[in-house]
Amino acid sequence: MIAIAIDGPAGAGKSFVARSVAAALGLRYIDTGAMYRAVALAAIEEGVDPDDAEQLGDLMSRSRIGFADVGVTLNGAPVEERIRERDVTDAAARVARHQVVRDALVAVQRAAAAEGDVVMEGRDIGTAVLPGAEVKVFLTASLDERVRRRARQLGLPQDAATACRLQDDIRERDEADSGRAISPLVQADDAVAIDTTAMSPDQVVERICEIAQGAVMRGEDGN
Repeated sequence: MIAIAIDGPAGAGKSFVARSVAAALGLRYIDTGAMYRAVALAAIEEGVDPDDAEQLGDLMSRSRIGFADVGVTLNGAPVEERIRERDVTDAAARVARHQVVRDALVAVQRAAAAEGDVVMEGRDIGTAVLPGAEVKVFLTASLDERVRRRARQLGLPQDAATACRLQDDIRERDEADSGRAISPLVQADDAVAIDTTAMSPDQVVERICEIAQGAVMRGEDGN
């Protein structure tokens, strides 16, 4: 059994790479960021203040966040498309600051990893969720490259105004992720850092698969 933890900032290519690694190695893929987005959506739909820990605690006690072939689900309903919209994105960064939310979702994430081989991506997988993961990878890329990728992902024009807005968005998210008191975005001491700026997605996937296969071989050898 193997767990692969892939962390990194927004726009570093985590989602595509993690999903592709999982497909290449026949492992289960879990997008933990989507889980926080699902909580944010639940808060929006029920009128819960994403900055109110007490309200969020009550919301977590009656919400079911899960995964299916269609992606993340909220109370059994697929919400993958809705959680990518701007209002949910903004609220997700706010709900993720609260310990009550993180505790509930980390428990779900660890339970999923305990079921078998998994590729899990997020911002605190190698440090907080699965500190014992056999493979830990921290993906990075230059800010300009992350902006280009985010524009392509969102289907936005590659113009100066769009780039400026996305730079501000990504910087703000970086500051929120790295500066929060609970499970901040940091590279695990034993993680392999991969700067993907000049790499194709396939090259990144190949590199992580090589790392994973090496970990499996070492495990079989008992080293």
